[in-house]
Amino acid sequence: MPVRPTASLPTLLALTLAAAGTLTACGGGSGSDPDTVKVSFKQSTDNSIKVMDTYLADIKKQFEKANPGKKVEFVPIKAPDSEYYTKLQQMLRSPKTAPDLVYEDTFLINSDITSGYLKPLDPYLAKWQDWNQFIDTAQAAAKGEDGKTYGVPDGTDTRGLWFSKDVFKKAGLPADWQPKTWNDVLDAARTVKEKVPGVIPLNVYTGKPVGEAATMQTFEMLLYGTNDGTADPLYDKSAKKWVAGSKGFKDSLSFVETVYKEKLGPEVSDALDPNVGTRVRGEWLPKGKLAIALDGSWLPQDWLPGSGHEWPEWSEELGLAAMPTQNGQAPGKVSMSGGWTWSIPAKAGNPDLAFEFIKTMQTKANAQKWYIANSGIAVRKDVADDPSYTDAQPGIKFFTDLVASTHYRPAFPAYPKVSTAVQEAMEGVTTGDMSVDDAAKGYDEELKSATDDQVIQK
Repeated sequence: MPVRPTASLPTLLALTLAAAGTLTACGGGSGSDPDTVKVSFKQSTDNSIKVMDTYLADIKKQFEKANPGKKVEFVPIKAPDSEYYTKLQQMLRSPKTAPDLVYEDTFLINSDITSGYLKPLDPYLAKWQDWNQFIDTAQAAAKGEDGKTYGVPDGTDTRGLWFSKDVFKKAGLPADWQPKTWNDVLDAARTVKEKVPGVIPLNVYTGKPVGEAATMQTFEMLLYGTNDGTADPLYDKSAKKWVAGSKGFKDSLSFVETVYKEKLGPEVSDALDPNVGTRVRGEWLPKGKLAIALDGSWLPQDWLPGSGHEWPEWSEELGLAAMPTQNGQAPGKVSMSGGWTWSIPAKAGNPDLAFEFIKTMQTKANAQKWYIANSGIAVRKDVADDPSYTDAQPGIKFFTDLVASTHYRPAFPAYPKVSTAVQEAMEGVTTGDMSVDDAAKGYDEELKSATDDQVIQK
């Protein structure tokens, strides 16, 4: 699942209309057949990646066998992350197009809750014994401001630095590289640029085209490493206000600016390609064209047998390092966590059947199968404690251990707009069209508009 938290919320009229046309062609609404549960999910734009498709096909077989006379119909949305959200919201607005079950990114779920698109699941969860197995942070990820729960999470994720041992060897860099500061990361990229020409030294996602990947995988991985980890640098919980462009905010922008000004990253045109994540996983890393990638725990799903990009040697050829804090200050490393949930639309025609499908997906055995296939981090306690999960794949322990250093995005309805404002600031410094100060000022103005002036200066 590429950039799971994976994007921005485009509002272009043409895109929305295109989405509407596409979705109308899906057929009748979810309630058109009381014996059929319609399940919508994000399908990879890479035709060779069928991790979700394969998993859901197996769940469909189990569900239909256990529920004679009931059928499962899939309504996949094949689109880059940013377009997925627009198309999904278009579906949720009408009972004619609303499926019975949808795949929701936790970063957007509160926006959809506030819009009245989703159904609270508390009556179902109260009768479902397995819900007690989900860790507290996972349960909270799908909670609205009203205290009700609107989704069942299917895992979480963490982020760190992936690096090519072969490229590092050519550059004279250590195979056990563990940077302690931002400058350590930049210096390694500079060394690669000097000694291994033709290789992209460092990829950090940036700009509006890649959406939430830019905000979460890059900017927040930087921003949340600018202080001592005790206060949220994006949202002040005590004041209940969003934090304007602080020194940490500008320092984070400066890091992005440095990567692209010094040509340590991909060509700007490639960096602003909505499908750059597919190139990172499917081409640049496997073919040794990229030295360092600031990216997520889920990357190996693209390299597993049957993925179309099989790379059995990845665990020997790639190293893993935690993203350091800015100056090495405690706690020394930083990660961001997000994830996805299965939610039932408010306009779903068959909500009871939809929750039965969730229960089938989220048995211990099926959840564990998904975490491993998806290179995800377990949110069920019984799976996390199972050695067959922790030993299933290289890297699982490394990324699971980062949960202790992780942060979660402020789960408020304004967040998607705040995220878009971050992306615009990043894009400005990436292209060189804006200075860091001007980009931060622009962010402040957008932030005031996005949050009804609920802003605090620090």
